[in-house]
This record gives sequence, structure tokens and C-alpha cells, in this order.
Amino acid sequence: MAKYECSEHMHNFLKELPKCEHHVHLEGTLEPSLLFNLAKRNNIELPSHFPPTVEACNDRYNRFADLQDFLDHYYIGMSVLIKEADFYDLAMEYFAKAHADGCLHSEVFFDPQGHVERGISIDTVVEGFDRACKEANTKFGTTNKLIMCLLRHLPASSGLETIQGAHKYYESGIIHGLGLDSSEKPFPPHLFTECYKTLKDKFPQVGLTAHAGEEGDHTFVTNSLDLLNVTRIDHGVNSQHSEELLERLSANKTLLSLCPLSNVKLQVVKDVSELPIDLFFNKNVPFSINSDDPAYFGGYILDNYLTVHTRFGFNGHQWKQIALNGINGSWCDEDRKTELRRLVDEVHNKYKHLI
Repeated sequence: MAKYECSEHMHNFLKELPKCEHHVHLEGTLEPSLLFNLAKRNNIELPSHFPPTVEACNDRYNRFADLQDFLDHYYIGMSVLIKEADFYDLAMEYFAKAHADGCLHSEVFFDPQGHVERGISIDTVVEGFDRACKEANTKFGTTNKLIMCLLRHLPASSGLETIQGAHKYYESGIIHGLGLDSSEKPFPPHLFTECYKTLKDKFPQVGLTAHAGEEGDHTFVTNSLDLLNVTRIDHGVNSQHSEELLERLSANKTLLSLCPLSNVKLQVVKDVSELPIDLFFNKNVPFSINSDDPAYFGGYILDNYLTVHTRFGFNGHQWKQIALNGINGSWCDEDRKTELRRLVDEVHNKYKHLI
């Protein structure tokens, strides 16, 4: 379905272009090879209906019927994560891949409730992920932030307990933000108003985001902005159906963290070309391009950039603006943003006469 060629120069430009990732679930980076290794290491017996080999997993992951079908496999995969070292290994594998793709700043989701309900301490989860964040900073020079997500299919009371259990990590800055994920449509934003308000009242510095407008219509986006007071929207594809919302997102510079390959795998669209990426760009709605659950959806951040290019054919100037929008919408400090903007300029200047 490619409409535009991706030349060697364009490929190299997109690879070297400094990227920020705002929408990736660490549990969704669990590659089948690591999944089976951890199952063996932790003596976990996977269900009989789960694909038995790496090849079978990859084949099954190509045929998700919808979001729930994916989640059923996703939660089974999470069951192999037991020890602090497991969470560390998982995150380090992601950070290595992201760095190889030219991703210099990652704001990564994790789902503590999916582990706590299995008897895994939130301390085990956070300490493993935090150790990986620090190691990636030392090893790759990347910056990273942890965003704790609430599972919207669980009661809001569980979310409040989870927030309470994470207080010390918000206080220390180890966890930087709060998100909301899992099945969107049956669980609208208003159910979690108290969760978001409780955390923001206690820790005004935290970043707030929420999955909205992927399964749910554009009102899920509006209600996330109005009721949860988020400053970022994860997915947000269905914002395209409200002119008023598009104007609001543009005026407030509210970043949408788009996940093109994910949208295809989960049947949101049949092809990336159907996504309203041109519309968002022309309406000055800032967006970033992200991988979501790349182990399940067949592509990390560079794969998503390359696919978007073959569908929309953005020129170097436009790609520079997309990269800058991602930096501007990040939750890193201004010094880091200035550094990243400088690197974007350097890469653009290197390639601008070649692409």
C-alpha cells in the first residue's frame, strides 16, 4: 500500500532524526524470545492455548481480531514477569532497540495493577524499571521517564489504592506521570476523575495523560481534557471528527501520541494511509509517532516513522517539525529540550540537500 518511495537518504535521515517516544507500554515490548526465556527462568507454565513457540507467537500476533483479542495475549505474556531482574531485562531490551532507532527520550508506560493482582510487589516492578532507566541513561545517553497507568477495566477504587501505593515514587520523582489504558470504550474517562484529582492535588508536578479516541469517539478525548485535566492524549485518532476539538488541540498545543502500526494491527484502520495524519499536520495539531506495544504489533519507533513516510511522503522540513513537536510535548526539562532541538537541527542540516 506504499504510495511514496523511501530513498536511502530519507531512510538514514529518519533513522538519525532525534525522536521522542511518548506511547510505549514496557509490558508490550516483551518479545516472544524473552517471554519464553523468562517463563523457563521462573518455572512458569503458559496456558495450553498460548502459542508454543516464538514463530507461532509471531504468526498469531499478526492476526489480532481487535483490542480485546490482543489484551488476552498481552496479559498472559505479563505472567512471566516475576522478579526485579525480569522487569529490568524487559526495559533494557526496549531501551537498546529504541536507542538503535534514534530515540533519545522515552516516556514509558507500565501497568502495576497487572502485576500486583498476581502477587508481585509494586516495589519489584518500579525498582526493576527504574534501574533500567538509569542504566540506559549511563549506557546510551538517553533520558527516560516512567508513567504509571491505571487499567480502566478495573474499578476506580483499585486505581486509588495503586496511586496510594506509589506515593513514595511520585514524591521522589521516580514515577513522573499518570496514564489510563486497557479497554477504552466500555470505561469512559469520568470513572477515573477522582483518581486523577487525588494524584494531582498531592503532586502538582506530575504529567497527566490518557488513552482516548482510539475505540471511543471524540467525546472521550474532550472528556479526558475536561474531567481528568490531562495535557496529552494517547491515540486521539477520532479527534478528526470534531472541528471544535481540533481547534482546541491546536490552540493548546495538546500532543497526540499516535501509534500507526498499532492502529492497523488492532483494526482501527486497514492501512496507515487511512489515519488522519495529514489532517492533524495541516490543522497544526501536534502529534508524535510511537510504537505502543511493538513486540505484538511488529514495529518499533523507526518502523512507524518509515511506514508513515511511505504513506504520506512528508519532506525533510515536515519531518523536522514532527520531531520538534515531539520534543515540545515531552515532559523532560527545558535544558534537555534545547539539546534535542539542537540535534534535530544538526541532522536536518546534514540531509536537507539530499532528501
